[in-house]
Amino acid sequence: MLKSRKELDAELGGAARAWLDEALAEAAHDAATPDAPGPYTSPPWELRYAAAGRQCGPEHADSVRSLLLVEARAPLSSVTRLYERGTAAERRAVLLTLHRLDLGSTALPLVEDALRANDTRLVAAAVGPYAADHLDPHAWRHAVLKCLFTEVPVAAVARLDDRARGDAELARMLGDFADERTAAGRAVPEDLRTVLDLTAPADNGAHQAPPTAAPAAPAPTEES
Repeated sequence: MLKSRKELDAELGGAARAWLDEALAEAAHDAATPDAPGPYTSPPWELRYAAAGRQCGPEHADSVRSLLLVEARAPLSSVTRLYERGTAAERRAVLLTLHRLDLGSTALPLVEDALRANDTRLVAAAVGPYAADHLDPHAWRHAVLKCLFTEVPVAAVARLDDRARGDAELARMLGDFADERTAAGRAVPEDLRTVLDLTAPADNGAHQAPPTAAPAAPAPTEES
């Protein structure tokens, strides 16, 4: 969970707090300065972004990086650069912060890239509030399946209850996946049953059960 500035101030040492003060000031200055850096130049706060783990500790890095992105009102160019050039930890912080930035749906390619990865940290970060708000139904359903394939807990999926409710196509896809697992002699994840229950309309959700019939269409593969 991302921490607030107040929470970070209470947990960071003096040197780390001073570093964070300077980093956020640089980010705020960049947000207030209309002149954009050249195509081969990054603003100073982006260098701070990469150093957050070293300066404030890896346990605080996500929160510090998120604060920097928000303070800088990071445009798509910065967000994309930090994601594409960053480590897995730096990419995760970008994904965790997208919903706090004024980017509309323009950052969806970053979410889609993370969902193609097999790094469960990125997959979990990619199915947060931004994905819930902007992924179309087809892509969102496959994101849920990706969580099941990679054993990312579906609790990571933002607004799961809302988006899964009454989704007959998602129920069909889950049924195909369950049948595929059963045919291969593999256990059906409990999380699949949880999501399947959510796909039922509110008035008969209690009667939804895992499917046992043959699938109506080919089961999805582990491509993402």
